Amino acid sequence: METMDISLFSMIIIYGLLAIPVALSLFFKLGNVRAIGVAVLRMTGQLAVMGFYLDFMFRLQNAWVNFGWVILMIAIANFTVNKNAGLKTKRFYGVIFTGMTVGSISVLAVFVFVAVRPEPLYDARYLIPISGMIIGNCMRANVISLERFYSSIKKNEKEYLTYLLMGATLREATSPYLREAIKPALAPTIATMTTLGLVSLPGMMTGQILGGSSPMVAIKYQIAVMIAIFTGIIISCIINIYLSTRIAFNEYQVLKRDLFRGK
Repeated sequence: METMDISLFSMIIIYGLLAIPVALSLFFKLGNVRAIGVAVLRMTGQLAVMGFYLDFMFRLQNAWVNFGWVILMIAIANFTVNKNAGLKTKRFYGVIFTGMTVGSISVLAVFVFVAVRPEPLYDARYLIPISGMIIGNCMRANVISLERFYSSIKKNEKEYLTYLLMGATLREATSPYLREAIKPALAPTIATMTTLGLVSLPGMMTGQILGGSSPMVAIKYQIAVMIAIFTGIIISCIINIYLSTRIAFNEYQVLKRDLFRGK
């Protein structure tokens, strides 16, 4: 059974739903109508280009192209994390790229090459969507963890310096702030796993069911994806925080003043 297509007329009707949020935004004077328009236009354009490109990749099935696309996704996510976490230092790009690569590629390798084992192993239908889900979630979590980690140290600088004066090493002094940063980064994924199947049916599971897979197969894939995402998040967040401390602190283990953007 194939997924039913959505006609052009039906898509126009779907786009017509946007009249509701636009009208409500105007009525309550939210001031975000332009942002809504830009977001919808970007979403449409980006996904249209992606659709043509993925169709090309699925037909080409080239290992270099597929793995190159995964690295490109990590690079884009790396740039997004740096921008949205408010970190000013350009040297963070290499650090975060390392953490994102280790965190996402390690669990992706287990998922695709060990658990699923498609033929060929670099099959774009598995490699690209699964890596996109893992990298996308790692990106959002790293934005939260890095921003929370350094803003907490800055906010509680006297407390942090007291740890150092009492003889704590950099790792010991930053451990409380690492815990404060990792917990909120993991919280959305934990909440999603806790309510999965009760509150919502996630995108991958729904897509597989609509594509003709049996519900049990879709459920197994969804469980595997959620575990891979959760593992990738905690690995990448911890690696990025630990590696970034080598750049963020001076030789006296004091947080650099020019670390944050716009500060």
